[in-house]
Formats: sequence, structure tokens, C-alpha cells
Amino acid sequence: MKAAVLTHYDKKGTDLEIRDIAVPVPEDDEVLVKMMAAAVNPLDNMIIRGEVKLIVPYKMPLVMGNEFAGVVEKAGKNVSRFKKGDRVYGRMPLKKIGAFAQFAAVKETALARIPEYLSFEQAATVPLTALTAMQAFEIMHVHAGESVFISGGTGSLGAMAIPVAKSLGLHVYTNGSGSNEERVRKLGAEKFIDYKKENYSDVLSDVDHVLDTLGDRELSNEFKVLKEGGNLVSLRGLPNGRFAQRSGMSFFKRFLFKMAGSKYDKMAAKKNQTYDFIFVHEDGSQLAQIGQLFDQAHPLETSIDTVFTLEEINKALTKVKQGKSKGKTIIKLGE
Repeated sequence: MKAAVLTHYDKKGTDLEIRDIAVPVPEDDEVLVKMMAAAVNPLDNMIIRGEVKLIVPYKMPLVMGNEFAGVVEKAGKNVSRFKKGDRVYGRMPLKKIGAFAQFAAVKETALARIPEYLSFEQAATVPLTALTAMQAFEIMHVHAGESVFISGGTGSLGAMAIPVAKSLGLHVYTNGSGSNEERVRKLGAEKFIDYKKENYSDVLSDVDHVLDTLGDRELSNEFKVLKEGGNLVSLRGLPNGRFAQRSGMSFFKRFLFKMAGSKYDKMAAKKNQTYDFIFVHEDGSQLAQIGQLFDQAHPLETSIDTVFTLEEINKALTKVKQGKSKGKTIIKLGE
């Protein structure tokens, strides 16, 4: 089969190689998936640059790709939830990625069935954002009636996180370009702040939770709007000791990440708040819950910018690196 392979890390980025490699043999608890589509994400470029090797130390050569949709080709003998022909999607297990290939062996626990109304290309846009939203709210220990500010919620994460937050009974606030206000309010945002007209830090206060998508430049303002004792979960800040402990890392890595994230921990400590970094992991049951929150009448919102072939993987990675996409970049792998 054909696969896009990383041969070495490079801080400046490097091209993936298209190689012919053996079709993987699924283990007893794995499913062999015929890949139909895979999404290209900023995470893929981060892996290439070696930016996550302290979190997940991959061995080279590495078949790349984190997010996918496909069809079950074969199930291991201990697999009970899926059978040949099932349409499935998921986030590849952290320790065994490989979605940029014609086939991949994936743990059963990482998979969920694709809602019938989604095409393979549409389904491939869902897992990372859906699981990020679910896992962020899980870390926050949210309760119905509480409030959450989702920074920069007009992007692909907001399209997933806002309706998920609403389904959990949260009051949802977000900010972004005014042209997106109507769409975001329809998703469930109660309060929308047009960043060109006013700063959210002047409008909001005593918010129970913050989901940060903007990183270092906005974290001080996000802590400002967060109530005393509130929780902030960041996609873009630095890992800290709490993240390392939650991930079951070694003592050395716990110390290392405690030092790296101390700046944000100190910000949080001023008002007895907590700071957490999230690196989304595979979870088929959470993805199945997402599918149950949406239906044909109220579908998952998906957005695709450009579709490439596997042979065009490096063009796709460059496009994602440049930013400014109006949806996910997709690799089409099957018919």
C-alpha cells in the first residue's frame, strides 16, 4: 500500500515521502481500516518539526496522519463493536498514528460509527475538534448552569465546542469577527463579542470556565475574565505539571513540564484558578457521544477548504502551515 512517511524531524519542516509499505496486520483488539479520507491539521506540521516529541516520542520512519474516516476491512478476533463494511472515523491512537495511508490498523476503542448523513470527507473533519471539545469540558468538570468563554470561537473548534457546551447546559460566550455572529448564535452562543468593536476583557467577568484557542498573547486577559477558583483549559499554551501528571508521564517529564508551564500556573494562582493544557487523545466512546448529540435535523457542522490526493500531501501540509483556510484540508484516499 502507499503511505506518507516522515523519515526525520526538522525544525524548519521537511517533506514526507510516499512509500510502498506492507498492509498492517491488525492485532486482536484492532480493526484494519481502509482509509477513505484523512484531514491535515497544524498538529501534523508540529510533529514534523519535532515540537511534540517530549509528549509523544515517535520512532522513525513514521507513517503520518492523525484524523480519518474509512471502512472496516477486517476485525481482530477480540473486536465486538465493528464488522467488515462498517463506516468508521476517529483520531488515531497517540502512540500509533498513520492516517496518511491506504490502510491502518486501529484499536477498536479509538473508533466510532460515522453518522449516515456525513460523507467520508466530511467525517474526516470531525474527530479532533469533537474530542478536543469533549475532553476540555471533562477537564473543567463543568456543570449545567455554569458559563464558559470560548476564545476565537468562530473557527472549526468553536463550531463543535459551542453546540457541545450548549448540550451540557452551559451558558456560552465567544468572540470573533462580526460577520460570523449570526452563525455562531445559531450554534448556541448566548453572548457574542465583535473583537473589532470591543475587547472581551472589558465586557466579561466572573466566567466559570475559559477554553483558550489563542495562546500566550491572550492568556493574561482570559485569566482576567475568569472567576476566582475558575478553570482555564488551553489548546495553545505550554504543557505544565498538571498535564504531565494527568498523562502519566515520568518524574523527569513532570518536572520538565512543571517548569515549562510555571508562568501560566503563577497567573492562575493569583485568583486560586487552575490552568490546564490539552493534547487530545483517541476516544471512540466520546466520539460516539458526539454523534448522538447531532442528527440529520441538527447535523454536525463540517467545513472543507481543499481536497488533495495522497501524492499531494506536501502541498496540503504547506497549505495548512500558511493558515487562513476556510475549512479543513482533506486527503482523499479511496473511492
